[in-house]
Order: sequence, then structure tokens, then C-alpha cells
Amino acid sequence: MDYREVETTREYVCRLETGRDWRAQIEDFADEQGIDAAFFQGLGAVEDAEIYFYDQNRREYDAVTFPEPLEVAACVGNVSLLDGEPFAHTHAVLSRPDGSALAGHLNSATVFAGELHVRAFDAELVREHDETTELDLWGL
Repeated sequence: MDYREVETTREYVCRLETGRDWRAQIEDFADEQGIDAAFFQGLGAVEDAEIYFYDQNRREYDAVTFPEPLEVAACVGNVSLLDGEPFAHTHAVLSRPDGSALAGHLNSATVFAGELHVRAFDAELVREHDETTELDLWGL
């Protein structure tokens, strides 16, 4: 396991704007606030969600779009730099009216309502290509 100690510098509570993309708003916020590393958690409601699933054998993402209203039962993720820009690595559990759940890497979703808690760190985390997984992971 690679690791390093980081210190929390700032914490925010945020309300996402209706009609805009969930992940893009987190990335825009990080860019505006000069946040290079953070963790976040959130909840709310979205529609037109695109979820990615990483096929470990093929080393490729598969996308599935859900063009329906969904509750964001849980959303967790982190912010780090990818190609010099803030990247919000976002995972979510989304639920349907019947209680069934969808989950995975949230690539995009149109916000109906959303609330976040963002904890920024006094550090820079940069994603680097990992040959073993073919993913862009933290270079610690």
C-alpha cells in the first residue's frame, strides 16, 4: 500500500444547481476554489444518469445510461488532478421508485437537487497512468 499523510484545510457544504451536470459542477467548484485534492459525499436526485462499469478483463469502461428520474441515495468520491485539471472521481448509488438500486462510477447526470460536503486537503494529488490496471490512479 502506498500512502502519505494529508491535512484538511477547508470544508464546504454545497448545493448543486438544478439542470446542470453533477460531476461537472464538482470539478468547476474545485477549479474555482483552487482545490487540488479533496473528498466529498452527497445526496439528492438526478435524471439521465450515465454510469460506468470498468471491465477488469478488457481494461475498458462500459457505459449505461438511465434516462429516468433517480434518487441519489449515496454519492462518494474524491478530487485530484488529471492532465492538470480537477477530476471528480465519483461513485453513486442511485435508486428507482420501486427501491431497486443502480450503482457505479457516475460519469454524468442532470441534477434535480443535490447537496454535498467537500473536505479539501492541503496537498496536491495527481493521477498517473497505472500499467497494471490501465487506470489513472493517484501517484503517491
